[in-house]
Amino acid sequence: MILPKVLIIGQPFNNDTGGGITLTNLFHGWDRDKLAVACSGYLLHDNIDTEVCNTYYQLGHKEHKWLFPFNYMQRKYYSGHLKFDRKRIQNLTISKSRLRVKLIMNYFIPFLEFIGFSHIISKTELSPEFCNWMKAYNPDILYMQATSRSAVLFCIAVHNYLKKPLIFHMMDDWPSTISTNGLFKKYWQKKIDHEFRDLLNRAAVLMSISEEMLKEYKIRYNKDFIPFHNTIDIDFWQRYQRNNYELNESPTILYAGRIGLGIEKSLELVAKAIQRVNEELEISIKFILQVQEKPLWVKNYKSVVYNNFVSYNDLPKKFSETDFLLLPYDFSPLSIKYIRYSMPTKVPEYMVSGTPIIIFAPEVTAIVKYANRYEWAKVITENNISAIYGAIKQLIENKELRQQLGQNAIKVAENHHNSINVSINFKKVILSICNT
Repeated sequence: MILPKVLIIGQPFNNDTGGGITLTNLFHGWDRDKLAVACSGYLLHDNIDTEVCNTYYQLGHKEHKWLFPFNYMQRKYYSGHLKFDRKRIQNLTISKSRLRVKLIMNYFIPFLEFIGFSHIISKTELSPEFCNWMKAYNPDILYMQATSRSAVLFCIAVHNYLKKPLIFHMMDDWPSTISTNGLFKKYWQKKIDHEFRDLLNRAAVLMSISEEMLKEYKIRYNKDFIPFHNTIDIDFWQRYQRNNYELNESPTILYAGRIGLGIEKSLELVAKAIQRVNEELEISIKFILQVQEKPLWVKNYKSVVYNNFVSYNDLPKKFSETDFLLLPYDFSPLSIKYIRYSMPTKVPEYMVSGTPIIIFAPEVTAIVKYANRYEWAKVITENNISAIYGAIKQLIENKELRQQLGQNAIKVAENHHNSINVSINFKKVILSICNT
């Protein structure tokens, strides 16, 4: 199978972000010299996996421009081709001031959104250096992701310049939440929708992150999408796969991932429910948070244990050792719009571990519909302590249910998320464009 050269816009290969893991697994088995990535400097953090791809162009200050006088606040990232050493995993972290980031995200950006400047304050354009780099690489296919107006316009500019077949992959329904506030929100909603449809019209293939997104976008945009979600290396994850559904002496519930404002509220609600279960059943469930930073509220609950992130290679063992795995969502109206059709990267990883999964999410989300369809998780859709308490109590008392959920999840993971099968289909879709 002769694979085409692909230029990926907007997402690096890594093993510590959902997008990076998904990209790595979808392009599994691709020739390294036939993959190249162009993305912004702020996306290039730790753990860039150069074994998958080691041809990178960092979109920095020569491509990313801010309007005067805001350009004086701009962080100047290097622009150009990145040269890596011989290590497989590269660490490119740029130190950032937490106070500066907090002020920008909590005050500066909301202010710009209110006055209608957030979509024009900066833009990413084609620099002569980037154009020369693209010419030298000369890709056969463009694979793109975008989550903002600036990114959409940049994708259009790259397509105009190279005029190569385009694949666009949608991860979250950000068009539903962009420009929901401000004096000119209706103007920007209409304008961005027009620009986004222009990008969709250019694509030879459109990909979605879930089947629910496929259905919605067929209605909304009258476009046919092909669903491609994260895949897993079955052999890698089966090393510690759970087959014993007796509980540990102190049962554990693990959440592994990142924490946003809404997710943090859901996690604390789970902590309160666990406290109630422990008191009423006279047991000692431990709620383990495997997250980057320890939330302030953790000190209020004896049952909560904070652990920092572990390496990706250690996840199969960690996921199988715990008694339950938690997938929480945010219940705020704005967040529901954004994540309604999304599918977390960790879903197939949780599934294949064989550990019973607890989903705490709104009923309308794709994750809830997927779990209910194949019965691979205990689903909680009511945003209250009593509902969480009842679900955890049932799982603690019912070994047969724990085993049923765990075994169903393994089957779904093997049938729908096996990297060998999915990556073959992914390659076939891309090759079909080349043949056309």
